[in-house]
Amino acid sequence: MPELPEVETVVRALRDPLVGRTFSEFESYWPNQIVVPDDVEQLRARITGRTVTAISRRAKYIVMTLDGGEETLIVHLKMTGHLAVVPTSKPVHKHVRNLFRLTDGDDLRFRDMRKFGRIYLVTDPDEILAKLGPEPLEDPFTAEVFRQRIAGRTRIIKPLLLDQTIVAGIGNIYADESLFFAKIRPDRHADTLTKAETDLLWAGIRSSLQNGIDREGASIDTYVKPDGTKGDMQNAVSVFRRTGNPCYDCGTPIERIVLAQRSTHFCPICQK
Repeated sequence: MPELPEVETVVRALRDPLVGRTFSEFESYWPNQIVVPDDVEQLRARITGRTVTAISRRAKYIVMTLDGGEETLIVHLKMTGHLAVVPTSKPVHKHVRNLFRLTDGDDLRFRDMRKFGRIYLVTDPDEILAKLGPEPLEDPFTAEVFRQRIAGRTRIIKPLLLDQTIVAGIGNIYADESLFFAKIRPDRHADTLTKAETDLLWAGIRSSLQNGIDREGASIDTYVKPDGTKGDMQNAVSVFRRTGNPCYDCGTPIERIVLAQRSTHFCPICQK
């Protein structure tokens, strides 16, 4: 699933070709992706003639502000979603599930092989986004804020990091990388972490996510950038999907376990 760095990369790539453009039509080949409103014709009526004035990211959601400020188009890519502006003349890929026609001969196409992606057109973005935790790369997310958000929690730390109500945007890749940065085993219980370890984990979260953005995401499974090219973070991971390969710090083979039904990778020597 695209995580914060991958979604941020998509948002940055879409700003130039999408902001200022107007939707002229909407075609749906898989209406189940549309959550709000639960009606293709209503979405078509409400989106046609609206101009995208801004595009941003909140956690793993792509947020498009429409002219007038009364409605917001929100897209979640889920596992295999891909969003791109392409010429209308280009053949429609068989996995395109929903298509927004733009004026001047382009489309915003939502390709999604697994069909798990979601589309929301809402008057209040908080209908979808209100329960999300703080953005980990913004200044208000300090080490003290992070300590407060996990204080007293007895859950295992890896699944806790994946909880979007605790911290927004972290997924499987960057949770593993953050825990390696802090030298913390992913199956530790959160309430066993010392202040020093928690502060290191906070730093690891920010470092790993920023590295992912700088490298334009990790093309490990299906993720590619809007232009179809790969990100580079997969070439800079320390533990994720490196099972059996030597740890870069100590040479011990990286191990894999399953926590909360998610593959989890760590160094058994470096991470205590």
